Amino acid sequence: MGNFKYLNLIERNKKKEEITNYLKDDFCIYEISYHPPLEYPFKTNEYSCYICLEGESRGTIDLSSFCLRPSFLAVNTPGQLVELYSMSKDFRAIGITMSREFISNLGLPYSFHLDRMLRTTPILELKESILQSMLSYCSMVQRLLAAERPYQTETLRHLTCAFFYGFKSYFQTPGSKPLSNEELIMKQFIVEVKEHFHTQRKVLFYSDRLNISACYLSTVIKNVSGKSPTEWINDFIIKEAYALLKTTNLTIQQISIELGFPSQSFFGKFFKRITGFSPTDYRDSQTPHLTRQ
Repeated sequence: MGNFKYLNLIERNKKKEEITNYLKDDFCIYEISYHPPLEYPFKTNEYSCYICLEGESRGTIDLSSFCLRPSFLAVNTPGQLVELYSMSKDFRAIGITMSREFISNLGLPYSFHLDRMLRTTPILELKESILQSMLSYCSMVQRLLAAERPYQTETLRHLTCAFFYGFKSYFQTPGSKPLSNEELIMKQFIVEVKEHFHTQRKVLFYSDRLNISACYLSTVIKNVSGKSPTEWINDFIIKEAYALLKTTNLTIQQISIELGFPSQSFFGKFFKRITGFSPTDYRDSQTPHLTRQ
């Protein structure tokens, strides 16, 4: 289980033998019950999905708020910023975590666009028929992994391919409300910021990417979200800094390079201006949520 850093964070209070079933370092299916939420953002390293059975959990995925409740599915892909704010005492869910290697070896066609599909809709309400299909998949996988058997890995791959094909067909089902022009610009802006915030922090860069003026982009983003484009960009930088400071052993200098700052000094001044604390003070603090933006 050593490669499942995200799983280790979620299950940090559970013993290894309490995790339901796993296949080497590539695949794990397990149950999640209430645990105190992490007190800082973290970046996902694997592919994970969570089917909520009872209770409720709230947080953000790439700064977008979510509420996970019964019959809802949460999906995470590598590189996402996740923050858990709360979890009810009666929370119960089934979790599945897959390594990048496992996904790449499934043999899905190039046109499948798995990452794009999952990143676009990280939280999804499931119809009863789809929920039961997913629970059936989980049950089959648990039985398959309960003991070693011939062709176990191959069988798991075929089951998972069928799971993803069914999942994609559900995403393509018509009926969702079309986005307004402003909502579409907001969505496209967030996609661009996620991809470029390490190196691009000027609003003009993003307005050029969207082929609109910086003034119009600022107006639209403020109208839709209540925050300016600069605030969104800064939020992504700060949340990533939180995660790197609390969940890695990188030095402050290395983190400043990772986040695209010209020097550690520039990073330190930026971080303190936004949070009121130096990166070192935040890393050493016992109350990680110095700010919640």
